[in-house]
Amino acid sequence: MPIENTAGYMIPVLPSNDLSYPFGQQGLDLSDSELRETAYEIFVGACRSSGGGRPLTYVSQSSGRSSDKASSLPSLQRSLTLTAASKVKKALGIKHKKKNNSSESNASSTENRPATIGELMRVQMRISEQIDSRVRRALLRIAAGQLGRRIESIVLPIELLQQFKSSDFPNQREYEVWQKRKLKVLEAGLLLHPKLPLDRKDPSAQKLRQIIRAAHDRPIETGKYSEAFQTLRTITMELASRSSDDYTPDTCHWADGSPLNLRLYQILLEALFDVEEPTSMIEEVDEVLELVKKTWGILGIDEKLHNLCFSWVLFNHYVSTGQVENDFLFAADNLLLEIKKDAKSTLDSVYTKTLCSTLNSMLEWAERGLLGYHESFYRGNIDLMQSILSLALSAATILAEENPRENGGMKVIDVANAKEIEKVRVSRKSTKSQLNSLPSLCILAQDVTDLAFTEKEIYSPILQKWHPLAVGVAVATLHSCFGQEIKKFVSGISELTPGVIQVLIAADKLEKDLVQMAVEDSVNSDDGGKSIIQEMSPYEAEGVIVDLVKSWIKTRVDRLEEWVDRTLQQEEWDPRANRERFAPSAVEVLRTIDETLEAFFLLPIPMHPDLLPELMSGLDRCLQDYILKAKSGSGSRRSFLPILPPLTRCKGGSKLNGVFKKKDRLQISQRRKLLPNTTTNGNDSSHSIQHLCVRVNTFHYIRKDLEVLEKRAIAHLKSNGIREGNFVKKHFELSLSACVEAIQQVCEATAYKVIFHELDHVFYNGLYTTEVSSSSRIEPFLQELEQNLEIIAETVQENTIRTRLITNIMRASFEGFLLILLAGGPSRNFTLEDSSMIQEDFKFLMDLFWSNGDGLPSDLIGKHSVVVKGVLPLLGIDTSLLIEKFKSLVVDNDGHVSSTKSRLPLPPTTEAWGPGEANTVLRVLCYRNDKEATVFLKKNYNFPKKL
Repeated sequence: MPIENTAGYMIPVLPSNDLSYPFGQQGLDLSDSELRETAYEIFVGACRSSGGGRPLTYVSQSSGRSSDKASSLPSLQRSLTLTAASKVKKALGIKHKKKNNSSESNASSTENRPATIGELMRVQMRISEQIDSRVRRALLRIAAGQLGRRIESIVLPIELLQQFKSSDFPNQREYEVWQKRKLKVLEAGLLLHPKLPLDRKDPSAQKLRQIIRAAHDRPIETGKYSEAFQTLRTITMELASRSSDDYTPDTCHWADGSPLNLRLYQILLEALFDVEEPTSMIEEVDEVLELVKKTWGILGIDEKLHNLCFSWVLFNHYVSTGQVENDFLFAADNLLLEIKKDAKSTLDSVYTKTLCSTLNSMLEWAERGLLGYHESFYRGNIDLMQSILSLALSAATILAEENPRENGGMKVIDVANAKEIEKVRVSRKSTKSQLNSLPSLCILAQDVTDLAFTEKEIYSPILQKWHPLAVGVAVATLHSCFGQEIKKFVSGISELTPGVIQVLIAADKLEKDLVQMAVEDSVNSDDGGKSIIQEMSPYEAEGVIVDLVKSWIKTRVDRLEEWVDRTLQQEEWDPRANRERFAPSAVEVLRTIDETLEAFFLLPIPMHPDLLPELMSGLDRCLQDYILKAKSGSGSRRSFLPILPPLTRCKGGSKLNGVFKKKDRLQISQRRKLLPNTTTNGNDSSHSIQHLCVRVNTFHYIRKDLEVLEKRAIAHLKSNGIREGNFVKKHFELSLSACVEAIQQVCEATAYKVIFHELDHVFYNGLYTTEVSSSSRIEPFLQELEQNLEIIAETVQENTIRTRLITNIMRASFEGFLLILLAGGPSRNFTLEDSSMIQEDFKFLMDLFWSNGDGLPSDLIGKHSVVVKGVLPLLGIDTSLLIEKFKSLVVDNDGHVSSTKSRLPLPPTTEAWGPGEANTVLRVLCYRNDKEATVFLKKNYNFPKKL
């Protein structure tokens, strides 16, 4: 949990037990207190040589504490005085901490302050006065018995064992514990961690193991004449005297093997920190460190190992004391500068192994802190981040030099900038639990944006000291982290929702912000930031939105297509379905299109103008499909027109009896039913005249509503800020064209169905089939036609459409009237006298459509009646004159008949009826009830009299 440091800032604390211990395990059950006592014994023993060769003296503990100080070891006898600023602290970069200046505090401090360095060291190492007295007494005895010998030439535990008996301890148990500790130290220094590798089968080593095991059951007799102890001494000296160094042949190696020596030295260095105030270093650090270095000969320490061990001790102390005193971290980093030099100048494998394990431990801790540096550091303590990052980079750089295959420096940069992934996860988890209308990834995108700007403003100035593209690396990492989230999000999208669009738009905005920051940061780099940008795999959020919207469009268009097919099969085209007399299905399909457009423009996307054409095209196709399917089966002009029967001739001047004509008409009618053009769905109830009118109304309704939809789409685009000039293209072009075509086709089909199907019995198959007389005139047809026109006028309420439909019916009736005269079949024949009545009947037909000025305009009637009016006079021309007229029409330009035979050529049937068209004149002759006409036709064409 966070604690407050000396500067008053709250910083997170990483427990010290999370640190990897770099010096290795002892492999023996030596407690911290036992190791401390051993280290203290070595320290006091090493300091005995500092007296310039003067013998050590000893004063009994009972003589009083002042006497002890007066008779102590010379090096430790040095009095403590307040000195100038510490050179060691200055070199390490540790600031001098002012003590409390109150008089009461000063008096208390002076009273409790150790008087000598030796006393200070005892207090710092938490050694009791009893143990201290025993150690000093033993060392005086050893010195007296081995005058002139260096401390490095003896095995201190052996010498100490011989100096004491059980009577020197408060009780037997305490003595046995003390003896076992000495033996464990020997086992650790000579057997487990010797200076030189030891063969496990070495006789001396095996013998020492046996003695140590035996001592667990029964204490060793350490008297001067004890054979067992002399054996122990001999074996110990044999093992301790093994050396590869010829320069110091008398040096005993019993505490200089790694990691025992490093652990003991670590304990000595830890005494430099005030035991009463752990976040401070003692004022006498220079004097104490000078004495601690006297243990180097015993512990096998040199300047390189000292720097390495001291750096670890400073670092470890910073962490273990709650990461409060940043000076310790700074000092550890400063020592790494010396360590870097040391590492280049040594080939010692033991040192290299220790170096790597120590730096890796530091680096692991630093990386864990840097992974979450946004949570750990801020404006107030940004200097701490700089210290940690400096330490991490220094450690990583040295490691990289030791092992060139690992890019340690870059690893730290990557780690330092990869911490955002944790931030992303934590932030996302927290937002999931919040009741917020925005999707969690939208909030996360904003958080990442804020994080990036914070990175640029606060942290990058620090990171850029070690990496020139710190901002670029950071935003690239952020981009990658969020990219992983957005990739998972996109893979889980099943449909387009407003929330999905919000997330993708937020991702797109975030990406643009991050890319912009990377570009700005890299503008002065060698490659202009290309390498950073290339690392930022695009989210392609816009592309995902486009694909999703296209899928959304396709889904709705497909649904509409299915709906059109299903609904049209059920549509009844009932004129009573609504007041406007159009199909309810048209209302629904247009409502669906309108709702789809509305939903499209409600999508919170920035690319409406780009995707609208695709939507409109799909909707246009659906509506076109509706129109085409709705008009299908309605028929056409050709489907209701009768096929022209073969030409025949009359008998000439005879009246055909009614029985013959009735039989002939039946044959013609049966024949017409078998002809292709007459096979329509005219009897289908869904295609009755009223139903066809409903279809026409429907097409007209669709065409009008399409104009409304077009305007609505333009209004939506304007509301999205799109200028009108950018969408001049008309939509629904297919549907509009289909509507126009459908109205024209169905109006025409309805007209011809009325004339040639509904009224066939009183018109084409009824009018003039016996003779032109009062009993066979046009009145029955006109009556039924008028009834149909009333139904149509009532069903088709739109004036323009109604006019168009009635105009088509007029045109169909005029055409039918001509067909009766020119292609009515052998059941019809006309005399010259019939001409006036026929012309009168046609006038009645025209009058019906004019309806005393309430019907169609007279000019429109006149326009469509031109052909009929041109043909009718031919019925009143004398037969001989008519024959001459015909001959003149079939003779070529040179005045010759266009045939090698004597017969006249048969003019083709063009149906372009007119008084100047040969086939029209020929047909008038065919239906002329006159002998001269019959003979002419027999002679030239041999037409039959009947079919």
